[in-house]
Amino acid sequence: MELQIPTGLTDMLQEFTVVVLRERPDDMVDFAANYFTQLKLLNKASGNTKGVSFHSDKKASDEEDDEEEPLEPPKNRYVRRQSVSAEPLAPSDEEDDEEEKIVYPKTDQQRVRLNEAVQNILLFKNLEREQLTRVLDAMFERKVTPDDHVIDQGDDGDNFYVVDSGTYDIFVKIDGVDKNVGSYNNKGSFGELALMYNTPRAATIVATSDGILWALDRVTFRKIVLRAASKKRKAYEALIEKVPMLSEINMSEKMNLADALASKTYDDGECIIKQDDEAEFMYFVEKGVVSIRIQQPGESTDVEVAKCAEGQYFGELALVTHKPRAASAYAVGEVRCAVLEIHAFERLLGPCMEIMKRNISNYEETLNNLGVEHTDLR
Repeated sequence: MELQIPTGLTDMLQEFTVVVLRERPDDMVDFAANYFTQLKLLNKASGNTKGVSFHSDKKASDEEDDEEEPLEPPKNRYVRRQSVSAEPLAPSDEEDDEEEKIVYPKTDQQRVRLNEAVQNILLFKNLEREQLTRVLDAMFERKVTPDDHVIDQGDDGDNFYVVDSGTYDIFVKIDGVDKNVGSYNNKGSFGELALMYNTPRAATIVATSDGILWALDRVTFRKIVLRAASKKRKAYEALIEKVPMLSEINMSEKMNLADALASKTYDDGECIIKQDDEAEFMYFVEKGVVSIRIQQPGESTDVEVAKCAEGQYFGELALVTHKPRAASAYAVGEVRCAVLEIHAFERLLGPCMEIMKRNISNYEETLNNLGVEHTDLR
């Protein structure tokens, strides 16, 4: 029997997929329930069949009220258009990296403000230092006054915007009427979806006070920011494949883990973790070698008990036992690690927990063989 796809199903699932990829919710079931409940209520009220999507700065959302009302999306969240074109997330390699860099001169004060404004922008978290510098150089200041339209729904995407100061209302046209569905208040960012997926603007943003925005043009955004995000995921997926323990998790969990990782670089001799400190991260070695050392009571020097090279991991012990760090870790030469913070560790590595617990016995045996005194690590 030939199955027929119901009208609108493909567009609805595509819209939902884009929202999930953008928001990366912790609880997929809860997120989906809220998404489709709002979609149903919105359709009932407006008579349309458009999808609904959310836009929020994850760092900022910790400080804002996340309670969702059916017809009034939370701040910094708004309805999206009904369809999204299938342009790839990452720009193609045909874009030339060697072309002349764009630089807008900035005063010291402007650069300080810009650095503060972009601190919590998730899209910038994937950038290397050189890439971030290039992006900041290419951003230009735009001053606005009340009633200025920053972007208009339906227009082509030209720039990505980061809020430096000021307040801005978000409007979406429903049944020909502009509906206020949210606002920005001296922080946040917007305009990236039209650049990522080559779609018209999904909302209108209007300034409600004097303010300052930092803008990044479409070409630079796609060339640097999107390419970095794509390369970051591919690199982390390759790293994950090298870690035997992570063979226990499925492909979806590996993708979520790759998205949760963040790179940190350490100079030769730099302390990565300190014995007896509280644990916040687990580390996967991307490049270089890490020396694991223990300082015994009454001794002024520490003893090297292990080394970790590319594809190996450390720092999980304190996260498993919920005890202070049992050892210190130092960079040997320049080291780059992919770090996983404690909440993501507990959420994503549940299937690997038994393996990590079994490894505690291996650690204790290694310490005994080295003649290093230690307390029970369990």
